[in-house]
Order: sequence, then C-alpha cells, then structure tokens
Amino acid sequence: MIIPAIDLYQSKSVRLYQGDFDQLSIINDNPVQQAMDFANAGIQKLHLVDLDGAKAGRPINQKIIEAIVQTTSLKVEIGGGIRDEATADQWLSTGVDRIVLGSAAIQDPDLLSTLIQKYGPDRVVVGVDGKNNLVATDGWLKQSQLSFGDLIAAMFARGVREFIVTDTTKDGTLSGPNVALLQSLNMQFPNANIIASGGISNIDDIITLQKAGINDIIVGKALATNNITLAEITALSNPISGGK
Repeated sequence: MIIPAIDLYQSKSVRLYQGDFDQLSIINDNPVQQAMDFANAGIQKLHLVDLDGAKAGRPINQKIIEAIVQTTSLKVEIGGGIRDEATADQWLSTGVDRIVLGSAAIQDPDLLSTLIQKYGPDRVVVGVDGKNNLVATDGWLKQSQLSFGDLIAAMFARGVREFIVTDTTKDGTLSGPNVALLQSLNMQFPNANIIASGGISNIDDIITLQKAGINDIIVGKALATNNITLAEITALSNPISGGK
C-alpha cells in the first residue's frame, strides 16, 4: 500500500529537508482538510508525525490528530512523542489505528513488549530512522551507535513485526530512496514488514521498491510537490498490506 504522510509542526502540515527544522516548508495550513482531501481521493491509510511531540517527548498536536481521526475514514498511524504506556493507551483509545515508536524502542524496550502483549503486533510499529546505517533518536536530533539491523533484530525478538525504515539523508530530498538498505533489511528479516520512508521522488521509485519486495511505502514531499498524484497512489496501492 502507498501511504501518504502528513508531518505536523505548530498546527501546520510541513516537510523538513533531511529532518532539519531550519529547512522547513509549510505544505498546508489546514492539515485536517488535507487529510479529508486524501480520504475523498480514495486513500485508505495515513501516516502522521507529530514533529513537535518528537522534540518534546510528549504529544503536542492531539487536537488536530483527533480531528483527522474523527472526520475521515482513514486508518491513521501516529508517531512522535510516544514514550510511555499511558500515551500509547491514549492514542489507541481515541481511534488511531496504530502507533509508531522511535526513541522508546531504544530507551525503553520493555515498553514495546508490554504494548505488543496488550495490543498485538499489528498496532505497534517501530520507526527505524538514521543515517550511515546508524539509528537516530529524539526527533533525529541525537545519533546512536546502534545499527538498523541490530535494532530490528532486538525488536523482532520482542514481538515487533512492523518497521518503518527511514534514511534521514534521503528524507525530504526527492533524491530517491535508499533501495539497497531497504532491500537488504527486507531479505534479512523475511518475516517482518519493512516499510519504506524517505526520498521517494516519483512513481518510478515506488515501482522500483515494489520490485525489490517492499510492499508498503510512505510518500510525503513528492505528493506535496505534485511529483506524484493521489490518483497515481490509489492506482498503485496494493490492497494487501502488512507482512509478507
């Protein structure tokens, strides 16, 4: 499935260049309407990131996210600032389809085990973000020494099956995804769902990833710049999502 993304910052839909808040572009002043436009075009799923929340370590854009959940038919996954069980419970009780944990996967892996046991592996996703095959945390502001593969292996052992993988040097650049990294992780973890994010520039990139065995692909800036249209996304989306 091709999944559009909305990144929220100060109540607006924005895009960052390589995760840099100093290189920020406003996409839409009304992200709720943007999400409604997605739904009206036939989009089924939405990837939301609370950028303010990722920096603060707690949810910030709750009202907007809840409005999107309540006013559209979209299945919404949300990441950014989810660092404890109470926050996860809050989101999953308000109609959010699934949550994405990033920093917490490294800093509090027991939390993942608890949430997987409580909600099942379909509703808890781990975001694996970084560059040079090393994972970044805290809204990409800090760099760890943990490799993508090592993190996925550790989280897979705890029951996680869904992983959103982002090469931060590609994100927001329209320079093409890191196909080699994604394909390598996809082959290394055949029983996990490796979800591509970052760098998608056009339909050819999506087709290349699909041929590489990546079924789920998140699209952000290419959609905002009209390099890819909503009609193209709905036409290419695989109706079967999650797992291989």
